[in-house]
Amino acid sequence: MAIESLLSSRLGPPACEKDAKALQFIEDMTANVDLVQERVLKEILTSNAETEYLQKYHLNGATDRDSFKSKIPMVTYEDLQPEIQRIANGDKSPILSSHPISEFLTSSGTSAGERKLMPTIEEEMDRRQLLYSLLMPVMNLYVPGLDKGKGLYFYFIKAEAKTPGGLVARPVLTSYYKSKQFKTRPYDPYNVITSPNETILCVDSFQSMYSQMLCGLIMREEVLRVGAVFASGLLRAIRFLQLNWKELANDISTGSLNPKVTNPSIRECMAKILKPNQELAEFITKECSDENWERIITRIWPNTKYLDVIVTGAMAQYIPTLDYYSGGLPKPCTMYASSECFFGLNLRPMSKPSEVSYTMMPNMGYFEFLPHDPSAPAFSRESPPRLLDLADLEVGKEYELVITTYSGLNRYRVGDILLVTGFYNKAPQFRFVRRKNVLLSIESDKTDEAELQKAIENASLLLREFNTSVVEYTSYADTKIIPGHYVIYWELLVKDPANSPTEEVLNQCCLAMEESLNSVYRQSRVADNSIGPLEIRVVKNGTFEELMDYAISRGASINQYKVPRCVSFTPIMELLDFRVVSKHFSPSAPHWTPERHS
Repeated sequence: MAIESLLSSRLGPPACEKDAKALQFIEDMTANVDLVQERVLKEILTSNAETEYLQKYHLNGATDRDSFKSKIPMVTYEDLQPEIQRIANGDKSPILSSHPISEFLTSSGTSAGERKLMPTIEEEMDRRQLLYSLLMPVMNLYVPGLDKGKGLYFYFIKAEAKTPGGLVARPVLTSYYKSKQFKTRPYDPYNVITSPNETILCVDSFQSMYSQMLCGLIMREEVLRVGAVFASGLLRAIRFLQLNWKELANDISTGSLNPKVTNPSIRECMAKILKPNQELAEFITKECSDENWERIITRIWPNTKYLDVIVTGAMAQYIPTLDYYSGGLPKPCTMYASSECFFGLNLRPMSKPSEVSYTMMPNMGYFEFLPHDPSAPAFSRESPPRLLDLADLEVGKEYELVITTYSGLNRYRVGDILLVTGFYNKAPQFRFVRRKNVLLSIESDKTDEAELQKAIENASLLLREFNTSVVEYTSYADTKIIPGHYVIYWELLVKDPANSPTEEVLNQCCLAMEESLNSVYRQSRVADNSIGPLEIRVVKNGTFEELMDYAISRGASINQYKVPRCVSFTPIMELLDFRVVSKHFSPSAPHWTPERHS
């Protein structure tokens, strides 16, 4: 009762005193959103008052919201590139931040163009760590007993780059895993993982994955949760097990580590963990040699309570495959973050993926919101739109997120579109809708990621009677021939090869996708004949694994890699087209009438 009395919240009774303090912090932050936001902006503007950027706009030391909003423009990454390039080239003057820039955090590299370099400062790591520290206290409210076992998490680092000025440039997760906050983290019974630091901190992705998987197999009875950052990362781990289980089982049988793992630190730490265990080796052999891998996660790790992976946004398409391998285990999405800033957390982590909402934590940065209206005319610098504060948003409305950070980003457009679903105390809760960027366009049509995802989900319904699902996809707008048309690459999981989808059904899938697209697209197809029939190209199994390997070989981060939902880079197109096994087209035009505007 003493612990419970520490918490006067609607969240629930904490699991321990440490959790009680974390939950009380959430209460305090969410109950005082506007005051906290006012304080955060004042701290940022006071700290960075002498920076070249703020002086350029004649803020003159003002720290109030009105002055800030009236003088500082909303910007994109392209607007800031000259300043960022100067910092990257070694200019140490206070350009964006009064604090020294400690490193650059790189974006995932799947957006259009080059990876972005996000300047950050030393103290930002503590702010990120603070948000991480809130995740387990919330999860403990929903899943009891997590202190009685371990988490099997597949974490990876990426080789670092150096800018011309000597600053490190690396993904945000590599930065975190190599930080003292992670490497010297205090023991927490609720946050014990199976992977030793040495296995995570190996830059060779094969050796890192192999040793982490081996630890997970050895400790299979202790594992209570299985995860990676993105859903795609966990599926990559399952695929790795499919390809390497014989060698892993041999290591467990003999008690000696595969000679392919050459990293001295890994070999040293694994020598303390790996002992001969013939019974376990035989069990792994029995389970993995079975052609049916349904529920493989719960067969090998029988005490798993949930999968800790991000399955919102573009990751939603992995849900059926994760369900297949896990028997439908819950998939909590715990936090909302980016390279630019960490934003908030999910206070109802066990909710369905389609119902996930993130509560913004007002201490992480200063947040503004641009009402999102696709039909509104574009605005100019001379007539900028009015941005709303965190406390002034409406349920049911969509907004584009604009952030001001301690590291020196001012009124920066992240590009995420968020839907307000409700409030916790006075803090808005958001569903991630999509990235703002349009994926596909032949002419006046514009198809975004969410719309393409929905079209694929609808078409996938036709595959159910064949026990087949779409495990991966990407697209491009083929304009080499007139009229141009959408091309969708599908990799299928056919669970019964004797009952695989017919050509006619796959043709109907093309039409089902077209029926799901917006009225501008359908008008272009039907009335204008300016878009040709949609095409689905089915590729060999493993194609998207090769696509990921190719991206990693060119510098993408294994942690942050996301399959690009639209491709145009010639070598990637060639890789995909070389692996096409069949092509299918819409057999007829989709429905469209002038009265239908949906």
